[in-house]
Amino acid sequence: MSDLFKKAISLGVGLTIVSKEKVEKVVEELVKKGELAPSESKALVDRLVERGEEERGAFKSAVQEQVQRVLKELKVPVQSDVAELEARIAVLERRVAELEGTPPVEEILPETRTE
Repeated sequence: MSDLFKKAISLGVGLTIVSKEKVEKVVEELVKKGELAPSESKALVDRLVERGEEERGAFKSAVQEQVQRVLKELKVPVQSDVAELEARIAVLERRVAELEGTPPVEEILPETRTE
C-alpha cells in the first residue's frame, strides 16, 4: 500500500467525512496500480468503513460533551430545571388563587399550561 494512502487512512478525522463510495474508489485505484491485491480490497474497504463509523461516533460524542459543558458554563437551564420551575409556579398560582378566592390561572387560561 502506498505511504500516502497509509497516512490518509491513519487520520481518523478524515475518515469521519469519507463516504463508503469514496473509500471503494480509492481502494479500486490501489488495485489498478498494483499496490493492493484484489483479494484484499473488500477487507480493506470494510475496515476503513468500520473505522470511519467508529470515528464518527467518537466525534459525535465529543461534540455533545463539549456542547453540554459550554451550556453548563453559560448556566443555560436544562429541561428538568424548566419543568421544576413550571411546577413550582403552578403551586404558587393555586395558592394565590385560594387566598384571593379566584379560580386558578390554568382554569381561566388552559392554553398557558405546558404539557
